[in-house]
Amino acid sequence: DDYNQLGFNLRSNIFQGGPLESRSLMKDSYTPDIIQKATRDPKNWHGRRTDELGKWHQKNALNLNLQKTLEDKYG
Repeated sequence: DDYNQLGFNLRSNIFQGGPLESRSLMKDSYTPDIIQKATRDPKNWHGRRTDELGKWHQKNALNLNLQKTLEDKYG
């Protein structure tokens, strides 16, 4: 009985899914010229800058990857 009811629901398309056209608050709020002028700066992401601790962690991760690669290659 559950199987037949599920089949009926699938055939009658009550599970329609998401909308075909997506909408965003930014596109609805601003004119197209503002969106085109917006530039993305990876160092100033949403007003947050990468601080010294973040830079240290990034360099440390690169250093650890380099050490691991050198150990794998040269032993």
